Amino acid sequence: MPPHPAVNRLPIIGVMGSGSFSYDHLAHDVGTVLAGEGVHLLTGGGEGIMEAVSRSFVKARFQGQGRVLGVIPGNSNGTLHPSHENYPNPWVEIPIYTHLPLTGITGTSTMSRNHINILTSQVLIFLPGSAGTASEHTLAQQYNKPMIGYFPEGLVPPFWNDDYPTASSPEQLTVWLRKTLQSLWKL
Repeated sequence: MPPHPAVNRLPIIGVMGSGSFSYDHLAHDVGTVLAGEGVHLLTGGGEGIMEAVSRSFVKARFQGQGRVLGVIPGNSNGTLHPSHENYPNPWVEIPIYTHLPLTGITGTSTMSRNHINILTSQVLIFLPGSAGTASEHTLAQQYNKPMIGYFPEGLVPPFWNDDYPTASSPEQLTVWLRKTLQSLWKL
């Protein structure tokens, strides 16, 4: 049997944000930046920002490097079918089905997929969102994950605090992401 070739693992970057609103201009910036960095993208696999950033990532990535992973909420009865309509969105290439139905204000519960979203991501980028995004931010703090907010003036959500950096341009986001990945992956 031939020796197993070395595995080249790409960093997984989680993008958390609204499932209701797409914020296309912000999602386009983030998806394009990530596609240029040769990483995997992880979202909750639904609509809104999750779909918009995935679409931008797929359209901008170079030679198919990196994949879109979507962590899909499921039914607590154990079926592998999503518990929400329109999951996964059409840009998710690797859907990860769960039995975890809770979202929104119950997003920190052990029955929420948000734990998987946060724990699987090496780095997190937050965009505007509400209760579900706030619960992911709470978990990111709990699990001590590196994170940045990508917010233009006036769109900083109430759950975000000054303890964590923000970026308002693709250039600022790229600089922070490269520096953070270098420190994590010792590149």
